Amino acid sequence: MSLTYKCNPSLPLKKNSSFKKNNYRTIDIHCHIYFENAAELVKEEFNINNDYLYKFSNEATRSVNLNQEDSINNLITSIDTRLEQMDKMGIDIQALSIAPIQYYYNLSPDLTNAAAQLINNEISKIVLQHPNRFVGLATLPMQQPDLAIKELKRSVNDLGMKGIEISTSVNGDELSNNKYLKFFEEVEKLGVLIFLHPSGFSDGQRLSNHYFSNVIGNPLDSTLAINHLIFGGVLDKYPDLKICVAHGGGYLPSYSGRIDHAFDNRMDCRECINQQPTSYLKKLYFDTVVFTQHQLEYLVNLYGSEHLLLGTDYPYDMGMYDPVGFISSTKSLSDQDIKSIVGGNAAKILNLL
Repeated sequence: MSLTYKCNPSLPLKKNSSFKKNNYRTIDIHCHIYFENAAELVKEEFNINNDYLYKFSNEATRSVNLNQEDSINNLITSIDTRLEQMDKMGIDIQALSIAPIQYYYNLSPDLTNAAAQLINNEISKIVLQHPNRFVGLATLPMQQPDLAIKELKRSVNDLGMKGIEISTSVNGDELSNNKYLKFFEEVEKLGVLIFLHPSGFSDGQRLSNHYFSNVIGNPLDSTLAINHLIFGGVLDKYPDLKICVAHGGGYLPSYSGRIDHAFDNRMDCRECINQQPTSYLKKLYFDTVVFTQHQLEYLVNLYGSEHLLLGTDYPYDMGMYDPVGFISSTKSLSDQDIKSIVGGNAAKILNLL
């Protein structure tokens, strides 16, 4: 078995390219959209130098990213193009979430809230126009928890959003900070999905070369965020939270024995929890943007196929665009495993049954 799945094309998919779709409903939990009107709304206050992926990138990376922005503009903004690409990839439904550059957490809370409302309204319109192809994941002004809770409730109760997308930290605050406890309590009550997606590593001075700010930084920030949620007691206080972590959960799912060892041997690792850390880790969900089939097999073997959700990272160059082929050709997976991963699990979590 090859360590890397070779049939991994880039977008846009060619006119005559199309991947064989199995007979199961397929749901992409990890795909992004961008709204120019939201960018226009915040342009006076937005500063790209505050974005971690930009801030901790060298000139070579910035140049490549600038070219990518031009090349994917139609892919990330046009619904017609998106539907065409979904059909070629064999994707029935996308769970739309904003591109992380539009979290806007470092702006004034009221402006972020206004942008979030605009974005969520726009996503809701798309879902209403194409109810069989899209569901929405809301964005929130996380730097102000009270505003975030208000927009959370509006997005779910009024707009019909199936979940939310949040970053792995907020302006230097960890998600385990006490100020977010009420927020997580409200999310748990609503029973909606949290899609946890990083936006670079918040302390990335050593990650400026070779796109390490994304290649290493994104999964590293997810790794740190999950550890804080576990060791900080958030997952203990709110055991019914449904959290899917992007990029296969970062690095922690592959090196989890160390946190149990720390819990068993150090009092300072038991301050907020009374169970082994991996007991909380095993409640999380992970997407399939892991690039190698042995890594997918490892996640399935350790956490169960019911904890894996198909993802693409559409439309970025770090994405995977034959997701059904990648999953269905992983030899150790049963038909039931494949059915669950490509869409069955997401359908249950998003209440699409």
